[in-house]
Amino acid sequence: MFTGIIESIAEVVEIKQSQSNITFGFKCSFTNELKIDQSVAHNGVCLTVVEIANDTYFVTAIAETLSKTNLGHLQVGSKVNIERCMVAGSRLDGHIVQGHVDETATMAQIDEVDGSWIFYFQYDKNSQHYTVTKGSICVNGVSLTVVESSKGSFSVAIIPYTYEHTIFQYLKVGDTVNLEFDILGKYVAQYMKNITEQ
Repeated sequence: MFTGIIESIAEVVEIKQSQSNITFGFKCSFTNELKIDQSVAHNGVCLTVVEIANDTYFVTAIAETLSKTNLGHLQVGSKVNIERCMVAGSRLDGHIVQGHVDETATMAQIDEVDGSWIFYFQYDKNSQHYTVTKGSICVNGVSLTVVESSKGSFSVAIIPYTYEHTIFQYLKVGDTVNLEFDILGKYVAQYMKNITEQ
């Protein structure tokens, strides 16, 4: 389980293909603190550390993960948001994030507003997932509050600290991002769907 509070930005330094799987080598500020079998969220995707060599750690993504997230777009030099799993008993500063990406979205627009930024995202209008104004959404692993919400689209406000300490500073119009919708909202949506199908 994660909180959506990004600890660091990691850089891809190696990519190894093995049949349909890809093993990524990353460098980050706390590689020396990681352990084999530890869970780390990469752009919101929970992956297991499988190897550590000097200042590089390695994680493997299977074909399904690559097809449902933006990890398949990564190249050597790409940067990702990373967060280690939550420590039991610590403060939950963001919201409950499972590290299971629901779908991807496209970054549609960026507006700079008095030193902050409004990012607009579009996703499948036929999606079973929803956002609500002032609700929580996880974008590339970052816990954010929805500013405006409509079917298949939403916006979030990014303050300077978040912009400078995450890969939001590198996002461009047309880029693909990972979305994990609020777990409480997903349960409510599934419950309502079950009622209407009865």
